Parts: sequence; C-alpha cells; structure tokens
Amino acid sequence: MTGAPLRPTLAFMLRHPARWIALGFGSGLAPKAPGTFGTLWAWGVFLLISPWLTDLGWATLIGLGTAVGWWACTRCAQHMNTPDPGSIVWDEVLAFWLILWLIAPAGLIGQLIAFGLFRFFDAAKPGPVRWADQLFKSERGAPIGWRQGLGILIDDFVAAGCTLAVIAFYRYFMG
Repeated sequence: MTGAPLRPTLAFMLRHPARWIALGFGSGLAPKAPGTFGTLWAWGVFLLISPWLTDLGWATLIGLGTAVGWWACTRCAQHMNTPDPGSIVWDEVLAFWLILWLIAPAGLIGQLIAFGLFRFFDAAKPGPVRWADQLFKSERGAPIGWRQGLGILIDDFVAAGCTLAVIAFYRYFMG
C-alpha cells in the first residue's frame, strides 16, 4: 500500500480481524499513550484468565499469540501505511503476559513494579531494546513487510527480558 499514514479509528479496526488483534481489541485506539493502555488491557485480561490457565496454557497462548500477532501486526501496519504504528499494541500485550506469567505468583505490588519496569524499558528503549528496535527498521518509503511485522514484536520481548532480568536480580540479592 502507498499513501499517507492512517490514524486508526474504531470503524477502521472493525473492518479486518488483523486490526482487532494488532490494536489490542481497541486498547491501542487510546489517543495518548496507547502502549500503556495496551499493557493495562493485557494486565486485566491476565487477571481474568490466569485462574484457568496452566503453564502449558500460557506457553501455548503466548506462542500462538506471537505467530498470529506477527501476521496481524504486519497486516495492520500495511493497512496503516506505517512500519511501526504506536497504536499497534499486541506486542505490549504478549510481552506483558510473558512477564506476569513468569513472575507468578506475584502480588499486586510485584505486578505493579513489573508494569512500571516494562513501560520504562518499552518507552525509553535503553541499550538492548534500542538495538532490537533498530534491527528491523526499514528505509523511509520502503514497503512494509514481514520483517517489520516481526520487528514490532521483538523489541517488546527484549523489553520484557530486561524487566525480568531486573526482577530476577532483585529477587536474588534481596531474597
């Protein structure tokens, strides 16, 4: 697709299933801080479904969510004429589910700290997160393809890894 970047709306989202997923079932439509809203949506869904999912269930959900998300994020970015639109939040959803699953059982304070750390790493993109983000960037005007769709997901998984590393160091040294 060619043309100016599109700003997503509810009507835009409802016209294609890839958009529902990539836009976090509407959480990415927030006019400000869509990544934060997508992460909050992921947290709410985690709290709702975690009593029924085993470790195998979480691994399956995150694995299949990544495969489907690669397709959905690629298609949605193509439809929006933007390589990595901020309104695509499926990457935050998967990454935060991974964090919450791996730190479980964690109380509300632990989950809140994980939320803050993840949002910091995702938004500030220090070191390894910036590296992962830059790995999949394309030249301005280049077609949006599967590489960019994968890139949308990867930097958030790296941000999740950084979050988990900080939590692991804290747990190791503080008991």
